[in-house]
Amino acid sequence: MKTIPPMDVMANRGYVPGRVTVITATYNAEKTLARCIDSVTAQEYPEIEHIVMDGGSTDRTLEILKSYGDRLIWRSERDRGIYDAWNKSLAVATGEWIVFLGADDLFLPGAVNAYMDHAKGSGVEYISSLVKWVQNSGDFTIIGDRWTWPRFQRRMTTAHVGSMHKRTLFDRYGLYDISYRIVGDYEFLLRPRGSLRAGFLSRITTEMAAGGASDSYAALRESRRAKVVTGGRNIPASYFELWVASAKLTVRRLLAKLRFSEAQ
Repeated sequence: MKTIPPMDVMANRGYVPGRVTVITATYNAEKTLARCIDSVTAQEYPEIEHIVMDGGSTDRTLEILKSYGDRLIWRSERDRGIYDAWNKSLAVATGEWIVFLGADDLFLPGAVNAYMDHAKGSGVEYISSLVKWVQNSGDFTIIGDRWTWPRFQRRMTTAHVGSMHKRTLFDRYGLYDISYRIVGDYEFLLRPRGSLRAGFLSRITTEMAAGGASDSYAALRESRRAKVVTGGRNIPASYFELWVASAKLTVRRLLAKLRFSEAQ
């Protein structure tokens, strides 16, 4: 079993060319964690490390982590949210490329090989793909689009789960801002503005569970703040976009309730 040392000795150790670091933040994730880890260990790409930063779970999460022995690097302690956990993991990550995979998400077979083949010789520093967004009912939608500026300035167009970040991005723009509780990933990618060198893999690489804080009115309000403060978006335009996005979310929720009622 590999455990992460205390923070005072977690100095950045540089990175290994070609290595991919998968980072997973967890808290009481016993129902889905093993499936997530298995999807990483099943990847055929030869140079992967998987770091799991747990927020002090009280269920069987730690038992599951221990069962994987040396196949994982992990630690469990209280944190200040998902972006704090990601920052702690970045401090010890040794990959040239960084991927964030939720405890209820999973890689599809061949995903990492496909990403790394796409990265070869491309000069990009961020690569996103298509993602299978699965509802509790089993219904799913394919999400994710090519990164373009200024479209990204208006809303998060890429699917962040499973996407690849070159380590140099964090060297230049720092760590995640933990004042954001839900959309810190969006805020980080707004920092380069139009200079981000982005690629797109037109392939479904990841399966993501629908729901959660990212699909909420709170997330939309946080996104508006990030767009203005970091992305330089016009304030009146940002409020109009917030109103439109909130209306769409309301409609989606109403339709979901109607479908549920009809199914009873």
